[in-house]
Amino acid sequence: MRNSTKILIAVSGILFILVGILCIARPGAALFSMAWLLGLITLVSGVLELIAVLNAQRFIPNSGTRVLSALFQIIVGCILLSNKLLVTVSLPILFAVWVLVEGIIIAVKAFDYKQVDFKYWWCILILGVCGAVLGFLGLRNPDVAGQTLSTLVGIGVIVEGISYLVTLVGINRFEKNVKEFNNDVREAIDNYR
Repeated sequence: MRNSTKILIAVSGILFILVGILCIARPGAALFSMAWLLGLITLVSGVLELIAVLNAQRFIPNSGTRVLSALFQIIVGCILLSNKLLVTVSLPILFAVWVLVEGIIIAVKAFDYKQVDFKYWWCILILGVCGAVLGFLGLRNPDVAGQTLSTLVGIGVIVEGISYLVTLVGINRFEKNVKEFNNDVREAIDNYR
């Protein structure tokens, strides 16, 4: 995978973490003023993930969940950008659904990393399950004040950002293993000659 794509994935993860912190720190203002910013970040993140998936498709088996995740993020980003008033009213529920779906997708994605012998695949699994549980809690209690939902959403978005960074570590580790394997094969061929 290109270094520029890796940098963009890392930036997306960091932006998700920052947005999550803002949702927790300023829950009242977050529902309205963050609608546009969240939409933009979600849209950009979805596009970046789709690019990353298309670039890494030959290396990572079963990347269909990553394509689904990227397309879902692009759709959510477009919805958030198109109508701020609707978003302000439905933002907590919309993000609870998003965090739930993303958590499930991340948990499923963890098993792809297990297949390629990534040592910390279980960390991705735990983060995915945490995200799914937080999304479910947000949906289960729609009558809870916006502050509580903003906090749940903020934590869920932070979990999403951390999972991007952990996934990036997994991709780097996988690429290192592939390079080492290729070097071993070249060395064996040179020794054979």
